[in-house]
Amino acid sequence: MDVLEALYTTRAMRRVTDQPIPDDVKALILDAAIRAPSGGNAQNWRFLLVDDPDVRAELGPIYRDCITMLWQSIYKDRLEEARATPDDPESAQFLRVYRSADYAADHFAEYPMLLFGFVQHDPTGGSIYPAVWSAMLAARSQGVGSSLTSVLLFRNDDVLDVLQVPKDEGWIMACCSTFGYPTGRWAVAPRRPAEEVAHRNRWGTPIGLDIDGPRWQPGDAG
Repeated sequence: MDVLEALYTTRAMRRVTDQPIPDDVKALILDAAIRAPSGGNAQNWRFLLVDDPDVRAELGPIYRDCITMLWQSIYKDRLEEARATPDDPESAQFLRVYRSADYAADHFAEYPMLLFGFVQHDPTGGSIYPAVWSAMLAARSQGVGSSLTSVLLFRNDDVLDVLQVPKDEGWIMACCSTFGYPTGRWAVAPRRPAEEVAHRNRWGTPIGLDIDGPRWQPGDAG
């Protein structure tokens, strides 16, 4: 797969089937993760792959509760506004994200594979997030969709208990990614134009580049 195709089409895929992911694909995903850059080459990370239905069943209600807390706290005002103005394009987009995330919460225990990323004594995420992203790109190359979430931090201790993570060694849960074969199609995700979120040399200075749309399109593959 062309690297640009992987980069442009690896978006959050929360609606997936319960088809098992083969061990060789799991191995590729993990092996790609550990090849990512690591600060000082310390590699002070740990990856916990969860494909046991019993463990996922324990995590499911915790995730559902965390998502509920998310809607009732951080996104409370935004969700209320979107529901009040559903015809507004930004509200419609947010409501789509809401429905997608809520679907994930209702079906969390059914994901064929979860991958937790942990770092030791390093809350910055400077090494673990590139590694998890590498895992997600490797999954994309095999037709496996993924979605990263950190919402389980709302109930961090409960998750560590379920996963039997030692609490006296400085391990910090950074995130969890879900994996599965998607029911939807791969596509370039719509985003705000780069010139709206990027500056050049100093804050507030226009980027000054011609980026009037995605610089890669499906027809560019191969």
